[in-house]
Amino acid sequence: MQFEPELKVMEVSRLKGGHINSTYHIHGMMNGRYDDFVLQRLNTKVFTEPDKVMNNIGRVCQHLRKKVREDKSVRIVPLQFRAASDGRYFFIDDNGEFWRVMEYVKGGFSVDHADTVTQAYETGKAFGEFQYLLNDIPGGPLEITIPRFHDTVFRFEQLMDAYKQDAAGRAASVKEEMDFCFARKDTISCVLDGIADGSIPERVTHNDTKINNVLLDANGKRLCVIDYDTLMPGSSLYDVGDCVRSTTRTGDEDERDLDKINMDISLFEGLVRGYVSATKNILSEREKELLYFCGNLITFEIGLRFLADHLNGDVYFQTERENHNLDRARVQFKMVRSMEDQKDEMRRIVDELLKEK
Repeated sequence: MQFEPELKVMEVSRLKGGHINSTYHIHGMMNGRYDDFVLQRLNTKVFTEPDKVMNNIGRVCQHLRKKVREDKSVRIVPLQFRAASDGRYFFIDDNGEFWRVMEYVKGGFSVDHADTVTQAYETGKAFGEFQYLLNDIPGGPLEITIPRFHDTVFRFEQLMDAYKQDAAGRAASVKEEMDFCFARKDTISCVLDGIADGSIPERVTHNDTKINNVLLDANGKRLCVIDYDTLMPGSSLYDVGDCVRSTTRTGDEDERDLDKINMDISLFEGLVRGYVSATKNILSEREKELLYFCGNLITFEIGLRFLADHLNGDVYFQTERENHNLDRARVQFKMVRSMEDQKDEMRRIVDELLKEK
C-alpha cells in the first residue's frame, strides 16, 4: 500500500452516500493494533485539477488544527490525511486514477435528513463553526477547483442548454419541471448581485453542506465536518442554504412520493439557531437579510443541476435507477414550493434569532 505499507488489510467495504467519488472503509492491523482508514478515489472528471483540491484541503486542515490547539472548546475536529510514500497527500496509479487516504473518524455517524430538532441544531452549529473558524485563514483566497460551482445564473443557463440539446431524448417528458424553472428565473441572482456590489463578502466556504457531511457522536453532538473537496471561495449564504435544503427535508432526496416531501419549519428553526449562534458576529447586513431565503435559492439551484443531468443522460451524478436524477429534481422543486408557502414564518424566525444575544 502506498500510504500505510505496514498495514495488514483485513476487510474492505464500500461506503455509500456520495454522488461523485468512490469511497472505501479499510479495516486492518498495524503495529500490533487494529486501525481503520478511508480510501477514496477522486473523480477527476469532476475535479479536473485534483492537486488544487488537495492544496485547499491542506491549507484548511492546517488552519483548523491550529484553532483546535489554541482553543480547547472547539468541537469541530479537522480531518487527518495520510501522506503517500513520496510525501504527497495523494497517489496516482498506473491508470491515472487519483487516490488518497484519511484517518477513519471513529464513533461518528451521519444522517441523510434530521430526525430531531437537536440534530438540525448540531448540523447548523457544525457548519457555522466551520465557517467561523476559517474566517481568518491566512494566505489569501483558496484556489477555485470547479469554476462557477454555485453560480445560480450559470446553472440556469446550463439547464437551458441541456433542454435545447436534448442529448438523451428526454426533453418532452419534463415540460412541467421546465415551466416551474422558467417561473422562478428572476429569483436566482440575488447572491451574485450582492457579491458584485460588495454587500456580500466572499469567504472560505465548504460548498457541499449536506447534513450527511456532518458526523455526530454517540450523544448526537457534532463531531466533525467531512468532505472537503469543494472548499473554495464562495458565499456563506450558499453554505447555509444547502444546509437548510438537506436538513429540513422530510423524506429522502430521491423520494418518488412527493406527498412525503416538505420543509419542516421546526427543523429550520433549530438549524438556523445553531448556525446563527456561531456566525452572527461575522455576517454582513445583506447576508442577514437573505438568510431566510438562501435555502430556497440553493434548493432551486440543486434542482436545476439534477434536471440538467437527467436531460444530458446522467453524466455527472451517480444514478442507481431509471429517472433517478429526475426524481431528485422533483424532490428539490417540491421543497422550493414548501419554502415559498412558509417564507413569512422563515423570515420571522431568522429575524428573532438575529436579535438574540
